[in-house]
Amino acid sequence: MNRLNSTSPTKRALALLLSAALLGQSALAQVNLPALGDSVSADVSIGAEKKLGDSVMRQIRIDPDYIDDPLLLEYLQNTFQPLVTAARKLGNISDDTSDRFAWEPFLVRDKSVNAFALPGGYIGVHLGLIAMTGARDELASVLGHELSHVTQRHIARSIVGDSRNSLLATAGLLLGILAAARSRSVDVAQAAVVGSQAAAAQASLNFSRDMEREADRVGFQVMTQAGFAGAGMASMFERMEQAYHLMDSGAYPYLRSHPLTSERIGEARARLGTQGETKLIGTSEHVLMAARARVLMDQRAEAWRQLQGLDAGSRQGQGVDQLAARYTSALASIKLRDFSRAEATLKTADALAGMLGADPGARRLLTYLHAELNLARGQPAAGFAALEALGNERSRPLLMIKSDLAQADGRPEIKRDAADALQTHLSLNGHDALAWQEISTLWQQLNQPLRSVRAQGEARAALGDINGAIDRLRSAMRQARGRDTDQIEASVIDARLRSLLYEQRQMLAEMYPRGVPPGAEP
Repeated sequence: MNRLNSTSPTKRALALLLSAALLGQSALAQVNLPALGDSVSADVSIGAEKKLGDSVMRQIRIDPDYIDDPLLLEYLQNTFQPLVTAARKLGNISDDTSDRFAWEPFLVRDKSVNAFALPGGYIGVHLGLIAMTGARDELASVLGHELSHVTQRHIARSIVGDSRNSLLATAGLLLGILAAARSRSVDVAQAAVVGSQAAAAQASLNFSRDMEREADRVGFQVMTQAGFAGAGMASMFERMEQAYHLMDSGAYPYLRSHPLTSERIGEARARLGTQGETKLIGTSEHVLMAARARVLMDQRAEAWRQLQGLDAGSRQGQGVDQLAARYTSALASIKLRDFSRAEATLKTADALAGMLGADPGARRLLTYLHAELNLARGQPAAGFAALEALGNERSRPLLMIKSDLAQADGRPEIKRDAADALQTHLSLNGHDALAWQEISTLWQQLNQPLRSVRAQGEARAALGDINGAIDRLRSAMRQARGRDTDQIEASVIDARLRSLLYEQRQMLAEMYPRGVPPGAEP
């Protein structure tokens, strides 16, 4: 299968590739890829759709623009899960898809305003979209819309069926197009299609206007059932329409794949009925989350320097907008390693939060920012002290920041405590790649190289890089041949390696039902 190159990141790569190859946007049209099959797709089984989504996600997770920021991801998941629960209550999620589909949102490091649905219940959200929202209800409206594309089987209905080819082969073609799109070459893109195992089963996931309207209608029902304000959908439409007309220069692909016709905007407003005004006021927690996305979506130093200038406050807005400006500036200063300026700005933000009576969520985010500042300037003890304000909180973001602080701390007992906490977390969340990466570093620092290499392998497996996982576990097996080897750990590695080799063979058998191609991993 073609693989996205995880070692050579390109600007806006994932956004362009997913938008073009999976949502049928203009980039594909520009390279004149041939359209194969009839526009009305045959039915696709739930199992086949799941396999296709899982296959594509394995490639996405190893792309450098796939981002796991614990705080932002937690906020996204906490917004998305009530929508999934509501969709189940409404009967939109069937018994067949409830447990088999992933129902997983993920983040893409990109400043463009975009979101997309993938087969199998995966929802991708660009940081640029989060950054431009003014309220959680607006974000929920986008997530509800994309979730409804999945629950209404729009993706399956849009895939061009061909009984002679498997859907995993179709995924191979899609990922070939993704790789070709990076080159911006017509010849390369054409070759990817002609040479693909799935050239006779090319899929196009364009959604028709009828599907878009249905996703609007169902998404509105889902978000209101989940407790979000229905005004969020109309407000989001209005915000995006205004921004698109005023300043779009390719930064709003969501509006090209989900055209905001006057009819759709009018329908969104009409659905409100007597619910009230379409103007929403964002909570202080949400505006800080949007601020965090704004800093993380563009890693250029010049972009951070521009955001750093917000330490004097925002030119527009009051209250929470001024708080968001200070948070943005402080985080940008940390990224630029201008610690004295970050500390001064953060103190101002703390004082402003107290004056405004900021909600607990915003105060929590400021506490984490204090810990991030102390971590960046090499003062882990001060970072741990800052986190004491969180009391008895138990969360994934807290686990990760404590792990980072422990790695910077010279005391072995602190590292051991962090490793034990991660081990407990991983016993229940074995697919957490970031946690495996964190514990790998801690085991290395604790002079446990075998455990460290095994954790590296588990991290690659969690990301979907089965070949990388196998390579690392084989390396661990070679290390395990020494006299002083932990035999229990060696047995665990051996069993895990056998499991991954079996999984690899199954994947190859599904991709190449007529036999494994020459040169493939045995």
